[in-house]
Amino acid sequence: MKHLRLLFTGIILLSNHAMFAQAIKVEVVETAQGFEIHRGGEPYYIKGAGGHDQLDELVFLGGNSIRTWSAENAQEILDEAHAKGLTVMFGLWVQHERHGFNYNDEAAVQRQLDYFTEVVRTYRDHPAVLLWGIGNEVDLFYTNTRVWDAIQDIAAMVHREDPNHPTTTVTAGLDSMEVQELLRRAPDIDIYGVNTYGDIAEVPRDIARFGWTGPYIISEWGPNGHWEVPKTPWGAPVEQTSTEKADSYQYRYQELIYENKSHCVGSYVFLWGQKQETTSTWYGLFTEDGNPTEPLDRLYLMWQGKELPERSPSIQNMTLDGRGAMDNIYLKGGDSFKAELEWNNPGGQKVKVEWMLFPESTAQSAGGDFESSLPPVLGCLKNRRDNSAVLTPPDKEGAYRLFVFITNRSGRTAYANIPFYVIPRGPEDPPAKSIRFKDQSLNVEPN
Repeated sequence: MKHLRLLFTGIILLSNHAMFAQAIKVEVVETAQGFEIHRGGEPYYIKGAGGHDQLDELVFLGGNSIRTWSAENAQEILDEAHAKGLTVMFGLWVQHERHGFNYNDEAAVQRQLDYFTEVVRTYRDHPAVLLWGIGNEVDLFYTNTRVWDAIQDIAAMVHREDPNHPTTTVTAGLDSMEVQELLRRAPDIDIYGVNTYGDIAEVPRDIARFGWTGPYIISEWGPNGHWEVPKTPWGAPVEQTSTEKADSYQYRYQELIYENKSHCVGSYVFLWGQKQETTSTWYGLFTEDGNPTEPLDRLYLMWQGKELPERSPSIQNMTLDGRGAMDNIYLKGGDSFKAELEWNNPGGQKVKVEWMLFPESTAQSAGGDFESSLPPVLGCLKNRRDNSAVLTPPDKEGAYRLFVFITNRSGRTAYANIPFYVIPRGPEDPPAKSIRFKDQSLNVEPN
């Protein structure tokens, strides 16, 4: 009897949710200048972030939308977003060929479509839904173009089941053949989504040149990708500092996204959170501790039109043994080397400077697939202070990165790192050299 009462209560709750949930109509409107998204009858320009953590920070900075990739925890995410005045690009995770899905298997394709049909029916009336994101980078390392037929079937189903929200699909970068495939095989896609990093400057020109004359969004953007930057001889990509990224984010938003708002109806910056991908800082806009990083200062400026009241520190230069990140640094194990840092503190707040050493990631993942976090290498840093530290590399041969993090009292953080390679000490090598400071008051602080 108790179980029947609980079931009856659950049915009533679901009925009440369905009764009071009301979709806010979203549509693509063609104007004399190009295209706009209208939500509830009003123009709506997407100032979005990819991810669903740290939503209070997104609202504070002036963002208005988040992007998800699947239906996992959808109800909780939609409810929280709506409570904070945010909308959601609701992701439908279309399976990837590179992960083993076979688009010649008609039964599997139909099961996928049936699942998405139930998802759309469940969430179509939620007021936080902005648009349906049908697939993310299904074109990455693919060969079977029947995936576009599946994309079309899902988009057509969405239009039948939900007349209130447009559809988009997202490609990895922009390719003329894929644009043509979508135009020919997926006419129910309303908005083109492009994930783009270092090649974002080419998108406004190429998307029209390749044949897409409708609206588009920059569905993922951020720093230069790890595949787009110079590499050391041992294969370590050189990461931009948080200050270099901040300058890049401002330029890309102002000149390459918002400047093209006649057809680009908004964007989702990536990643609104933190993850290990090549390094722990490459794409995440927050640190592992959840602190906002320096590029977010510029998003506040772009979205709010004014400077952040308490700005992050910034980094002018970082060197190791007098050399920078682009200098292909080889170090002898056991010797000591000085790391030096030049930085700025525009807010004038008290800061914490943290030096850390990590091994270089050996992960071979692609497309944002999971990578395990790396443990720090301990016992190699001494005499750490606000503008320098002494590094004694480990004896083990291999690739490493020296990181520095500067955090003010508001938690806002600047960072930089330098890759280097350790050459093991041989029996013919002279004794290890050490660095001694004249200032004897400095405390040795092994990590």
